[in-house]
Amino acid sequence: MHICQLPPPLQPGDRLRVIAPSGTLREVEAFQRGVERWRSRGYQVELTAGYDDRWGYLAGSDENRRQQLLTALKDPHCRGILCARGGYGGARLLEDWAWVPADPKWLVGFSDITSLLLSLSQQGISGVHGPLLTTLAAEPDWSVQRLFDWVEGRSLAPLQGDGWGGGQTSGLLLPVNLTVATNLIGTPVLPDLTNVILALEDVGEAPYRIDRMLTQWRLCGALSRVKGIAIGRFSHCDPPANIPSFTVAEVLRDRLGDLGIPIVSALPFGHDGVNAALPVGITAHLDGDRGLLSVGRTGSN
Repeated sequence: MHICQLPPPLQPGDRLRVIAPSGTLREVEAFQRGVERWRSRGYQVELTAGYDDRWGYLAGSDENRRQQLLTALKDPHCRGILCARGGYGGARLLEDWAWVPADPKWLVGFSDITSLLLSLSQQGISGVHGPLLTTLAAEPDWSVQRLFDWVEGRSLAPLQGDGWGGGQTSGLLLPVNLTVATNLIGTPVLPDLTNVILALEDVGEAPYRIDRMLTQWRLCGALSRVKGIAIGRFSHCDPPANIPSFTVAEVLRDRLGDLGIPIVSALPFGHDGVNAALPVGITAHLDGDRGLLSVGRTGSN
């Protein structure tokens, strides 16, 4: 993976476009509150046609969702793209997709938006693994401010977690949803993981499924190239009742703890809780002894 370019800093008054590239919008009230958080900051937030469509569990057909993304990318006045929600469907857009030449724009989202963030990083442009419009209003003030700070050109405070040891390392930060990224192994979408600090989160996966995914990463050799691992929240990943199981914490320790690299867990990002904004493809520093993840602004214009 190569270092990514940061789009130009946003300023209140800039136009941002809303797209729904994945699942159909269900959390309408939360979505509206998220839009208002950006508007109250002074941004012009425009709802791209089709954002509220539905085709099964998807927010419209693949063609319609691709068109939403294309419209936002081609809009010369649009400075950033805000994703409505996650769910499923982002990777389907990449089956027949070529990024259009355009000025770099911010792309903000997480969960299923992992696929688009990774694909954008392959074009050398950094997006933001951060709150969706359906989750933004539930974020604490410091997390919302962190998102604004980053896209508006300011620095970020380090995140504190639990260090597993392993010393310190620097590398390019790659925050992903584990399930989405696992399903991109072997495709052109997943970048080369050499010199990467991999940041992982997930939701609703039983411990044995987390085990199965991490074992795949081990077997294919992907984790052998990673310089460090930052672990966020694995929410609603409790084992089924009355069935013998490891906890998800035990699985993570078993499958990652022997890699001999710096690892920090319990970092405040992911589903169902604070989701601190993390840039994609930007130099980061991981301290496995002190439990810190720090991000610089290297790679900006």
